[in-house]
Amino acid sequence: MLSLRIGFVASALALTIGAEATAGTITVPSGGDLQSALDRAQPGDTILLQAGTTYVGNFTLGVKDGASYITIRSAILDARLPASGVRMTPTLGANLARLQSPNLDPAVKTAAGAHHWRLLALEVAAVADGVGDIIRLGDGSSEQRSLDVVAHDLVVDRCYVHGTPDGVQKRGIAINSASTSILNSWISNIKAVDQDSQAVAGWNGPGPFLVENNYLEAAGENFLLGGADPSISGLVPTGVTFRGNWVVKPTAWRGGRWQVKNLLELKNARGVVIEDNLFENNWQAAQSGYAILFTPRNQDGGSPWATVSDVTFRSNIVRHVAAAINILGHDSPNPSGPASGITIAGNLVYDVNPQTWGGDGTFLQIGDSPANVVVVHNTALQSGSIVTVYGGTASAPAQVVGFVFRSNLVLHNTYGIKGDSHAVGNSTISAYFPGADVSGNVIAGGQASLYPAGNMFPSVAQMYAQFVSPASNNYQLLSSSAYLSIATDGSVVGADAPSLRATVARVMDNGEAGRRPATGPVVGTAKPKIGG
Repeated sequence: MLSLRIGFVASALALTIGAEATAGTITVPSGGDLQSALDRAQPGDTILLQAGTTYVGNFTLGVKDGASYITIRSAILDARLPASGVRMTPTLGANLARLQSPNLDPAVKTAAGAHHWRLLALEVAAVADGVGDIIRLGDGSSEQRSLDVVAHDLVVDRCYVHGTPDGVQKRGIAINSASTSILNSWISNIKAVDQDSQAVAGWNGPGPFLVENNYLEAAGENFLLGGADPSISGLVPTGVTFRGNWVVKPTAWRGGRWQVKNLLELKNARGVVIEDNLFENNWQAAQSGYAILFTPRNQDGGSPWATVSDVTFRSNIVRHVAAAINILGHDSPNPSGPASGITIAGNLVYDVNPQTWGGDGTFLQIGDSPANVVVVHNTALQSGSIVTVYGGTASAPAQVVGFVFRSNLVLHNTYGIKGDSHAVGNSTISAYFPGADVSGNVIAGGQASLYPAGNMFPSVAQMYAQFVSPASNNYQLLSSSAYLSIATDGSVVGADAPSLRATVARVMDNGEAGRRPATGPVVGTAKPKIGG
């Protein structure tokens, strides 16, 4: 019966994989030798693993000639899996074949130079004692010192990758590779004590990377690029798209033993688009609670070229956090490259509340002179400052050249835009942001006399009265709102709330109606620029 069933699945697969339909199928029954199957497989082959079976080992994806993917997948009808572009869930994960490491090494790793491997519809479970990676793509160690040995063209699609509810697991997937896509997967229970943990992280791979439509749950940094010096000299991960992900820390972890830091951090990256994601639940713990960090770090002193540059953070929701976004110009005392070209556009940020989450409730913190920071069309309903800025000295503050703060809808609160050793508003803007464009904003509760002309300063109550239903977190502007066409480009001030609500529904519900097809390893797809 099993052979008939696998044969039927193989026939279905032949219809699915198109150009690879004439390739071979290798079945690995319960108790079979999966590593032998991996070693025998040729480009275009599909390796079928029996659903409900655990394959124990440390499985290596080797080097093959050819540019067709070898697919490793559960022998299960496609009808029992999420469709292409729809996320795996733990409930559906119970239907899958399971890969399990028996020791401290990953369940799956790549050989030097391996390429064109696809993991599809697999459960991959925690390693023993949770000290390392569950899946290791590329090599983060000093063994990978040149680009010619970097694994590339790798896909993880609709997989369930997880630690255990009460145990330690340092990392879900390490991406020290090139041309790598993590798609439609569920990565959870990634947490550690007295050290950082990440759902997805990389530091020694050049990219490009596509991380799309995943559930990412980790205590330290849910997604991280950088964090250790790359062994490849001059390496900066480049060409990164992070789209449509649900990035979350369970509130049940709060007050526990896990080391909690932030939701997304870039320490060494260039050419990054972060869009259409839901980021939620981040509190003050091992750090002050900022959810999103763009902070170049020469981590151990061996990567002075490290930079965070050409980053676009747009059309995201950030909620239930201690503070929102932190941008650092350069590292110290280890010297680094600069942070520059960071655009924050069209985002909705709310429940940034120190009383609930700790921290200081700031929307945007800027330090040590990043350049060309553009903040446009955001709605930020934070309990602390709009912008805090620091660096340099009182007489020679660390200036941010090319700063734009335009067409945003924000709460002023006590300090609004405030820099070290300078007064609120114009004094700080003149000292830290020479030549800045601060215009077309609605700054509720602020004083017009303290800020440049061309902004609006309603009361907080007047601003909240413009929303459809603040009590239910519906921050769409009423059709009668005075803010519908006052932005400097004549459009709605703040974020496009209806579109963002649709994004949340799609990210959280993950239904067929809202699905988008997975885009494979192609990265950097541009959206129309959000103007004025």
